[in-house]
Amino acid sequence: MRKNIFLIFLFFCLVFTASCLIYVPYHEEGALPPEEAGYRDYSSGLDVSYFYDYLSPYGLWVNLPEYGYVWIPQKTRYGWRPYTYGQWVWTDYGWTWVSHFEWGWAPFHYGRWGWDMLLGWFWKPDSAWGPSWVTWRRGRTYIGWAPLSPEVGFRAGYGIRSLPHNLLDYYWVFVDGPYFLNKRLYRYVLPIERNMTIIRYTIIKTDIGVYNNRVVNRGIDRDEIKKISRHSITKYELQDRDGPGQSRIRAGEIETFKPSLQKNRLAKPETAFNREEAKVKISGTRLRNIDTDEQKIQLKQIQDHEVELIEESQEKEIVEIKKMRDEEKKKVKNASKRIKVEKEYSQKMGKLKESHKAEISRIKKRHKKEEESVKKKKIKK
Repeated sequence: MRKNIFLIFLFFCLVFTASCLIYVPYHEEGALPPEEAGYRDYSSGLDVSYFYDYLSPYGLWVNLPEYGYVWIPQKTRYGWRPYTYGQWVWTDYGWTWVSHFEWGWAPFHYGRWGWDMLLGWFWKPDSAWGPSWVTWRRGRTYIGWAPLSPEVGFRAGYGIRSLPHNLLDYYWVFVDGPYFLNKRLYRYVLPIERNMTIIRYTIIKTDIGVYNNRVVNRGIDRDEIKKISRHSITKYELQDRDGPGQSRIRAGEIETFKPSLQKNRLAKPETAFNREEAKVKISGTRLRNIDTDEQKIQLKQIQDHEVELIEESQEKEIVEIKKMRDEEKKKVKNASKRIKVEKEYSQKMGKLKESHKAEISRIKKRHKKEEESVKKKKIKK
């Protein structure tokens, strides 16, 4: 009798567990240790405090009460966002980000990125290595990705299949499909003003898990990427690099530094600022590259490029919706149904054009604020 009761209890436990363990924070009890999760011991004895010393020359460490110690990069391009200055490659670990920054081996493969209204983008360290910690979106012509926020955890054995909340629109990075595999990807990233519209026309996909003892980001299926990007997909093998630095891409291989790290909650950076101190530091460096006459010209060139990108993308969108309309009309033989299709797409076209006008208005407002910030900074000098 006791045996039967135990079996019934076990059955309900298994059913309940299978239905709920979709998203589980990595740090919870029961998480597999690194050696069981497929991580090799590249550098015995290292813990997350290694990031504190290594990344200090490239940015600021800030103590945020809600997150602990986070890092803010200070040597980035104008308008920079995480996972933009580099390139995507397909490896035996799925979609892998190859950063063009010397320090990129760390913040794009460990931890999570968050946004602070005062400080901008910040990175919260963690000990688990992954090819990229992003979620994905795809449409007929667009490919997009967004860094996972600090609230999203990872547990070996379960992975990440869904997010605890919707990401804000400015987390997303979108490109037209043909540019997805471009080595100069940052030049084709669409302005954030396009995001709200594109999100409505794309589907989200999150798939990060452990397969064959490897953390893999499958994201969008490789065949789908091939179709949208209209490019063949080359597979690369990941090889271990002896020390930190920019990843090296060679024939069929990528050398990258991915040490096994342990957590260390007692460690802290040698120098760390609070939010207000960091705000002052950042305000003095954020516009450092655009505060001379020559650099004002550079800002104008960047802004003009953004407008070109947004207008080109909008035009492609209009062409695409007309194509969809014509495809729908071909499917129906009844004249009245074709009229109905024409009417439906006419309404969609009207809403789309309204969105496009709003996008242009928003980007003009942003550009004006940027120009005013440069003028104020020059007056202070």
